[in-house]
Amino acid sequence: MKIAMVSEQANPLAGIDDADAGGQNVHVAALATALVRRGHDVRVFTRRDDPAQQDTVRTAAGFTVEHVTAGPERHVPKDQLLQHTPDFADGLADRCVRDRPDVLHAHFWTSGLASVSTAVRLGVPVVQTFHTLGMVKQRYQGVGDTSPPSRVRLEQALCSHVDLVVATSADEVFELRRMGLSHGKAVVIPCGVDLARFTPNGPGAERRLRWRLVCVSRLIPRKGVDDVIRAVAMLPDTELLIAGGPARARLRESEDARRLLALAGRLRVDDRVLLLGTVPRNAVPRLLRSADVVVCTPWYEPFGMVALEAMACGRPVVATAVGGLVDTVAEGVTGLLVPPRQPAVTAHAVRKLLTDPFTMDTFGLAAADRAQARYGWPRIAADTERAYRQVMTEKSPAATARE
Repeated sequence: MKIAMVSEQANPLAGIDDADAGGQNVHVAALATALVRRGHDVRVFTRRDDPAQQDTVRTAAGFTVEHVTAGPERHVPKDQLLQHTPDFADGLADRCVRDRPDVLHAHFWTSGLASVSTAVRLGVPVVQTFHTLGMVKQRYQGVGDTSPPSRVRLEQALCSHVDLVVATSADEVFELRRMGLSHGKAVVIPCGVDLARFTPNGPGAERRLRWRLVCVSRLIPRKGVDDVIRAVAMLPDTELLIAGGPARARLRESEDARRLLALAGRLRVDDRVLLLGTVPRNAVPRLLRSADVVVCTPWYEPFGMVALEAMACGRPVVATAVGGLVDTVAEGVTGLLVPPRQPAVTAHAVRKLLTDPFTMDTFGLAAADRAQARYGWPRIAADTERAYRQVMTEKSPAATARE
């Protein structure tokens, strides 16, 4: 099968510390790799943001990255990409006409706009993964939401024009229904985890105090890192390591990092809160394994990849009961769910685990089992392949004739 993944703003070759890089970059790269291993031809189309980037890059994993020129050949914040999406759509269509894929899989809403435009010319099905929804982002960020005003309306239009939406959680399906997505047009396929890298077996990073919490996150307010720091202020003899943001040497240049450091200072826990900055991807498992509890407290979260990676490392998770975290973290089995923006409740949940080693260990074992059983990339790729074949069958001339 020839699969064209469209990821306009998230280049799978990008470093996790690059601007706007994060879970989607990892997801696209891992899914492409897993589909190649199943024997498919996978090309990922992304916007050129550096003039040094080659048109076509063949990765060691076997998939190809196609850089499409659309707008300036430099980083453009994803919420400012819409103005360049028509040019990206033209470049995508030109390349796909020359080498026609069997299916287009769009990641993020602007990629969906480009894919639908291309599909009209090619007559191929479009599968859409939103990763995050404008309506939900607007609800939680309010005036802080920098998305284009037309985003919600355009995402609603996509729901009518794509052939299938791959949602990463049941909560996302609920939101899609509110947007008008018709019944039967969505399938839930969660994000996966690299079970060879994220494993309970292996060394953990050194620790200083009796207990350690770890938080791996972007440092922006909606990720709720502030609430973890406030919780630590209620947990004596506990240190907090925060991985994320720019490189450690440049943390003071980050407004978000300065905000968190100032908060730790006001709460007098700056000696127990350590901002690590960007942690290399291959060092994340060691960091997660060093934790007694991994804490994820975003205000909203479409999926929650860090919680899954922590579970694969055999660590219990305390997470907010939002979005995909409700699916991933099994309450009372692999961790505890708490309401968002309530650090006192978070502190109480963490304390329950820290003072009960048996439950903490039991949760960790169950977390690793759940990750192994449900979230390996081979299973995610097989489910995704099944979704592709479904829409290809429905889009075939024979199926069209029966309508």
